[in-house]
Amino acid sequence: MRLLIVFVLLLAPASSFAKLQIFACEPEWAALSAALAGEQADTFTATTALQDPHHIEARPSLIARMRNADLVVCSGAELETGWLPLLLRTSANPKVQLNQPGYFEAAMQVERLDIPAQLDRSAGDVHSQGNPHVHLDPHRLLKIGAALSARLQAIDADNADKYRQRLQQWNADFSRAIAQWEQQAAGLRGKKVVVYHDNWKYLVEWLQLKQIATIEPRPGIPPSGADQKRLLEKLAADKPAAILVAAFENAKAAHWLGEKMQVPVIVLPFTAGGDEQSADLPALFTRTLQLLNGSAP
Repeated sequence: MRLLIVFVLLLAPASSFAKLQIFACEPEWAALSAALAGEQADTFTATTALQDPHHIEARPSLIARMRNADLVVCSGAELETGWLPLLLRTSANPKVQLNQPGYFEAAMQVERLDIPAQLDRSAGDVHSQGNPHVHLDPHRLLKIGAALSARLQAIDADNADKYRQRLQQWNADFSRAIAQWEQQAAGLRGKKVVVYHDNWKYLVEWLQLKQIATIEPRPGIPPSGADQKRLLEKLAADKPAAILVAAFENAKAAHWLGEKMQVPVIVLPFTAGGDEQSADLPALFTRTLQLLNGSAP
């Protein structure tokens, strides 16, 4: 009997035992995918928390990963437009092409901010579908999580019950955490901030901060010395409480401005893995609030 069982197992299709292969474009979506898929999937992250996701090289190793993927999870809204289409095309993986069940854009699952009324490329790195950095609003993450879980259930129906159970638990835990974070953030409401790049809009909206300036003169364009001086003059009568910079950004211009204005520069992790205390999404928000409140250990 034991030999018969072994023989049957050997004849069974490999797919019966294979884990779902998830290709995540950014660390935030790798973290969310891992939380919702659990042991049913292996998740690969194409970028690190210390890379600018706008500018990634479509390396052969990424093409190979894409070729074997069952599900691609990316921000979308043109964040990866410089490299993701090439990966999809070169991989020739029919499961994960646009408009297929294996292709998932997180930003398109929720309402987006900063959708331009008129597209003008002279304005810099402007996204026609809106600001893609939706992961910095935990309420939007709840909606994205529900949509991603539904996609997991659709492409891996044999494990649908497990995905539903994990979503239910994740929703409960994350919702409780949101209530705690919002209590901790009460003192931040209305505080003025300057940002390096316009990638904090969802965090600013959620925490009810007031973004009064951006160091980049245009999205994706580093500031010149003249740009810095003009911004310093502009802010002379409207001093911010802090300058926010992502861990992957060059903070030189922010520190210059901070020193001139005697304003703290806060380097935030921005995504899961952005520092040692931000390993997953709950830790990311906990750490972000610690840094903003000045209570980080």
